[in-house]
Amino acid sequence: MVKLNKIYTRTGDDGTTGLATGERVRKDDLRVECYGTVDEANACLGLAVLAAGPDAVSQGIAHVLRDIQNDLFDLGADLATPRAKDETAGSALRMIPSQTQRLENTIDEYNDRLKPLTSFVLPGGTPLAAALHLARTVVRRAERLGVTLHAHAGETVNPEAIRYLNRVSDLLFVLGRVANADGKSDVLWVPGANRGKSAAT
Repeated sequence: MVKLNKIYTRTGDDGTTGLATGERVRKDDLRVECYGTVDEANACLGLAVLAAGPDAVSQGIAHVLRDIQNDLFDLGADLATPRAKDETAGSALRMIPSQTQRLENTIDEYNDRLKPLTSFVLPGGTPLAAALHLARTVVRRAERLGVTLHAHAGETVNPEAIRYLNRVSDLLFVLGRVANADGKSDVLWVPGANRGKSAAT
């Protein structure tokens, strides 16, 4: 159980922070950077929830995002707890396949209402869509950091955590299109559109 009764502790004044195991590491440690970026993504999702309108589609998206926000705290705890060689199942909070599967089911559900794309989508359209695209890019960065951490000598990462991040970014892309009137308001990339344009006056 988490209990926060004092916000500042001064224990990090030397530039270190504590992992879930109690181990002290530098605040710019790759593991800290990874779960810190997950926290950043979570904050972006909070802004996306605020950008959701009162209509049923937007509120459905907001509900999905709130579930993901809770999962991202699970994921942060997972990343903040290095896997021990002798770790037993259930001894640490870890991401599990059913969480990733839930995302895949949600992707399929929302993607069914969209027409196939003929170009890449530029971030934008409605405020909700723009917020979802911003969150998507931060999740992608968290995923890249997770992959780097997993490849780092002496480090271990739960593969399900990386899979989950990958599916979150996919889902946010789909939801961004849904938030743009099921893709009708998507802003599409036009290759070379500004080549040869004169400077604005």
